[in-house]
Amino acid sequence: MNWHFESDRPIYVQLKEQLLLMIVSGKYPAGAKLPTVRDLAAEASVNPNTLQKALSELERDGLVYTQRTSGRFVTEDEKMITQAKNALAIEQIEQFLKKMAGIGFTREETLTLLEKKVKE
Repeated sequence: MNWHFESDRPIYVQLKEQLLLMIVSGKYPAGAKLPTVRDLAAEASVNPNTLQKALSELERDGLVYTQRTSGRFVTEDEKMITQAKNALAIEQIEQFLKKMAGIGFTREETLTLLEKKVKE
């Protein structure tokens, strides 16, 4: 995966978001074992402590769990993953609607444009 970071937000937050995206998109499916902190940190070119913080946040949210000697795994609760996926989608839709309103479109005009684009 190509890791991309913006300078205006904490790296661990961006790591958490990108890992969450990998989980909800199925790159790391329910029950999958995650690579080690060191391997993920090396892949993302970040400090392992920063990556550890991101994984701890995902664990706190219930999307990842640790088995003492076996490592970290994605939750097997598919409903939780679906809820996270839907929450991400709603967030994206809200951002899109704000941007469209910012350039002068009403929600109805935006829907009309979307419907037209989907039919293309």
